[in-house]
Amino acid sequence: MRIAAVQLVSGMDVAENLARAERWIAEAAAQGAQFIGLPEYFCLMGQQDDDKLAIAEDFAAQPDALAQPLQHRLQAAARRHGVWLHGGTLPLKAAGGKVSNSSLVYAPDGALAARYDKVHLFAFDNGRERYDEGRVQAAGDTPSAFDLAGWRVALSVCYDLRFPELYRQLGPSLICAPAAFTHTTGQAHWQLLLRARAVENLSYLMAPAQGGMHANGRRTWGHTTIVDPWGEVLAELPEGEGLALATLDPERLRQVRSQLPALQHRRF
Repeated sequence: MRIAAVQLVSGMDVAENLARAERWIAEAAAQGAQFIGLPEYFCLMGQQDDDKLAIAEDFAAQPDALAQPLQHRLQAAARRHGVWLHGGTLPLKAAGGKVSNSSLVYAPDGALAARYDKVHLFAFDNGRERYDEGRVQAAGDTPSAFDLAGWRVALSVCYDLRFPELYRQLGPSLICAPAAFTHTTGQAHWQLLLRARAVENLSYLMAPAQGGMHANGRRTWGHTTIVDPWGEVLAELPEGEGLALATLDPERLRQVRSQLPALQHRRF
């Protein structure tokens, strides 16, 4: 199966961000991708976290073009190109006036295939940079995976990569981890975490990322990456907009899991 991870440098104009995402979805489809992933918050990198509240939508399995424009555009793109589309993340309305950081996956006919609300909320303070997603976001509480043409696809978002127990219970053959890693933490830990999650689960991993200097002054690490079950990097895009493409090989997955049957040796 041919997959494509889209890297963006999203800004503060939602309409422009949507148009850029759609352009890269079309390009990925033209290059033969059957499953395409967008990065975390592809639709908005605002001046402050509260900006997410203004564009948050009610969840709808059958979104309306006026009431749920973000969801509707994702669904329409999947249907138009006949691809599986992982819509990175977008803000959906949650309890207490907050939003969930939600991943939605659409099948080639536009049907909703899966939803995942980010469970682990990022917090960081090194004296120069400070982030606290919990101030605006509500944490999800349910792991999520779905089946795609024989592949067990586990959903996660960004900071989730630091919590390996999330993936173990899902038994993935492909992990999706859209992200907007800060430049500071990405430089230190991004590839280490990606390769570790792939190796310990003997699974492919696709990580579409935000990558560059944003209009709000924030710099994200980028390095959109696809990793194979042995931890080999199959594709990587350091910075700027573009695509990372690779082909998932079921025989490679079977070979690695046969040679190193670590998943069969689990005791806990």
